[in-house]
Amino acid sequence: MSRPEFNDRLLRALRRQPVDRTPVWFMRQAGRSLPRYREIRARRSFLEIVYDPEAAAEVTALPLEYYPVDAAVLFTDLATPFIGAGLEFEIQPTIGPVVDPPLSLPADLERLRPFDPRETLSFVLEAVALLQERLPVPLIGFVGAPFTLCSYLFEGTRAHRLDQIKRFIWTEPDAWRELANYWARHVAEFAVAQHEAGAGAVQVFDSWAGSLSTEDYERHVLPHSRTIFARLEEAGVPSIHFATGNPRHLSLYAAAGGDAVGVDWRIPIDEAWQRIGLDRAIQGNLDPTLLLAGADIAVQRSQEILRRVAGRPGHIFNLGHGIHPETDPEVIAAVVRAVHEYGAAE
Repeated sequence: MSRPEFNDRLLRALRRQPVDRTPVWFMRQAGRSLPRYREIRARRSFLEIVYDPEAAAEVTALPLEYYPVDAAVLFTDLATPFIGAGLEFEIQPTIGPVVDPPLSLPADLERLRPFDPRETLSFVLEAVALLQERLPVPLIGFVGAPFTLCSYLFEGTRAHRLDQIKRFIWTEPDAWRELANYWARHVAEFAVAQHEAGAGAVQVFDSWAGSLSTEDYERHVLPHSRTIFARLEEAGVPSIHFATGNPRHLSLYAAAGGDAVGVDWRIPIDEAWQRIGLDRAIQGNLDPTLLLAGADIAVQRSQEILRRVAGRPGHIFNLGHGIHPETDPEVIAAVVRAVHEYGAAE
């Protein structure tokens, strides 16, 4: 069977070029809410799938069996680079990655070993290469920005981890700078390696950066995110910078870099685009909880976002965060249809 014609809407939108329909994909679309994914997970753990390139490729492609999204997002985890660093961790329900033993003191940085992601994370790159041959849409790879990624090195619930990492930044600024520099260099190279293997674009997640004050983000986080995006720009990697929780940071996210900036639902998308700058693409910004309210409401609110965008090139439709596990795939499919039909009507 011949490969279907390649759909490059997302890549064109990242370059702010005209598209026939607004491209749409969803964070966490490759699992959680899909029946086929739950069947697979009943047999295998999350990390077992991540470590198996063929299984990771299968799960990554699953959403295309349910709805015609314009991109696939790689099935892996932000914490996957911990393997390269020599850290032991597991994925725990409701908590996420848990490192054993967790980081707590500056001396713990000695546990981190330098690594080449092309060697130690080759199983991820093998999955990317498989998908590059099979998918009719671009594959989005991803990495975690240092602040969000490092939060998983600490112990406790999400809120407790964020408290700990902020305290570490304030009380051990030199150690934080060393830690953040380490991860900025390594995840940047991992992102470049994913692109070399076939990923059409890479999203850099700084999901918890909104928990910081504007001053702390600018002083302690922005320089390290800028390191990542500078390397991606140098390597010609199309990129999306995603963070959430604090609209006041939007201009700083844009200053850090990225061809597009992802925004959540806490600010109207047209206002967000003004803060980011119209010389940048934008991604977002439907509240994922709206998908739980049914197709009619989710479609109506999606169309409101599209009206605010007003056909300006450079919009990638997405949620302001990941799909909730209990979301009905039929509702997601209705939103995809509505977004594509709205774009076609324009």
